[in-house]
Amino acid sequence: MPSLIDIRRRIRAVKSTQQITKAMKMVAASRMRRAHDRVVSARPYSKGLLRVLTSLASRVDSNLHPLLAERDTAKAGARIVAVVITGDKGLAGSFNSNILKAAGHFLADRKHQQLEFVLVGRKGRDYYKRRPVTTRGELVGLFTRLTSQHAAEVAGPVIEAFASGQVDGVYIIYNEFKSIMAQKTVVEQLLPIPRLEAAATDGGPVLDYLYEPDPATIFAKLLPRYVESRIFAALLESNAAFYAAQMTAMDSATKNSAEMLESLTLYMNKVRQAAITREIIEVVSGAQAL
Repeated sequence: MPSLIDIRRRIRAVKSTQQITKAMKMVAASRMRRAHDRVVSARPYSKGLLRVLTSLASRVDSNLHPLLAERDTAKAGARIVAVVITGDKGLAGSFNSNILKAAGHFLADRKHQQLEFVLVGRKGRDYYKRRPVTTRGELVGLFTRLTSQHAAEVAGPVIEAFASGQVDGVYIIYNEFKSIMAQKTVVEQLLPIPRLEAAATDGGPVLDYLYEPDPATIFAKLLPRYVESRIFAALLESNAAFYAAQMTAMDSATKNSAEMLESLTLYMNKVRQAAITREIIEVVSGAQAL
């Protein structure tokens, strides 16, 4: 049976841990609110640009721009790049493990292809450093002050690789913010740009757009911006999802520590009562012996 000193030391340690988890929960809640506001602001632009680009890509000649090239990403031997977005820190429940698990499934499903990873986030970098995978790039420390420039740093190398024909497809794996309690793991095709079926109306000609200036000039500016915006949206979603997961995890840890304190306090009182009872019995037994 542990002594009272050991139990008191354990209680002090649990109280200190509880103070830390409370503080981390408050910090995560504050940062999550700001990150959520950025996500809500960015979603309409990102979804609107995706809708326009997928529609345009189905109506124009794929030779207008290298990023419009159509390539088979499912064939054996295809060269695929997956951008895996994890957090820079832990203590966020299953946030990072869900992403790494999804990346593992993605890797297993494409074992007959040439797969390379671009690792965004310290947890993903550390995880794959000890595993036999090919990495094309590593970026850590982006989420301290996340800006669109960080998205450009991620997008630039993959755009160049796809445009030059070095890779056949680019995917992005990240956690999408659904609510404080739920995050959704997303595996999204970034390149080639998904195409919508161009539907004709009453057998007439397919709807098209008027371009000013010419389509080649428009796509030269718009397509790189599209890739950057999709990556930036994924970074914002992942950032908000991380703080939501961390806030939930720290809230659970705080509640568990309160339950542990209650249990330890009850146990300490029982041990102290048993010690007092034993001392009384020893005193009484000594008195009777005299």
